[in-house]
Amino acid sequence: MGDNADNEMVAVPAGQVTLSDRRTQRSWAVRVASFRMSAVPVTQEWYARVTGEHPSTARGGRLPVEGVSWWDAIRFCNALSVHEGLTPAYEVEPGTGSTDGDAGAHWDPDADGYRLPTEAEWEHACRAGGTGPRYGPLDDIAWYRGNSGDRVRPVGGRQPNAWGLYDMLGNVWDWCWDLYDAEVYGTYRVLRGGGWSDEHWSCRASVRRRSHPTFRIDDVGFRVARSAPA
Repeated sequence: MGDNADNEMVAVPAGQVTLSDRRTQRSWAVRVASFRMSAVPVTQEWYARVTGEHPSTARGGRLPVEGVSWWDAIRFCNALSVHEGLTPAYEVEPGTGSTDGDAGAHWDPDADGYRLPTEAEWEHACRAGGTGPRYGPLDDIAWYRGNSGDRVRPVGGRQPNAWGLYDMLGNVWDWCWDLYDAEVYGTYRVLRGGGWSDEHWSCRASVRRRSHPTFRIDDVGFRVARSAPA
């Protein structure tokens, strides 16, 4: 993958994906409209260019940004939208996002700016039309505990899926827009994809993880999406 392609956006076609919840033993189908997703997780170079900040534990421009909260990701999306002259996708209520997890961010689905993918969009994009747990042999497509050398790796170093998306599994977990399970976990948000320190069973298209929206962890990053024009 080229060194300057960290902000490349890939067209993801419309489709349908089936999500499942382990606690409730429930599955449900979700229709996903076409949208665009960054080919790789947001890199440290890209994040710094937009925000001026360097939050990650490991340092390297082509490494995925990590140590970022869900709120950090939301603010990056808005800042990137403003930088490119687009309408921000999120309205953030004053005083939220620093020490609390209240749902003080509101998504405008009609906005043309950058945003986090929904959980359904993420899984649909990860599967890229396939039905198996992964889009290829794990050692070929992902950095995980078995091959990462116990550290985060530069983006785009493994094989992409059929739609040209890299690091959908492994390297860093991706924040998604959705609440994980509001009834039990309140404001905790969904994480998808598995990370560099995870065992192979966590690096599957269907695996869900959760975290408080203010937490910053060294194996969690994000990628951005944009809705397709109406």
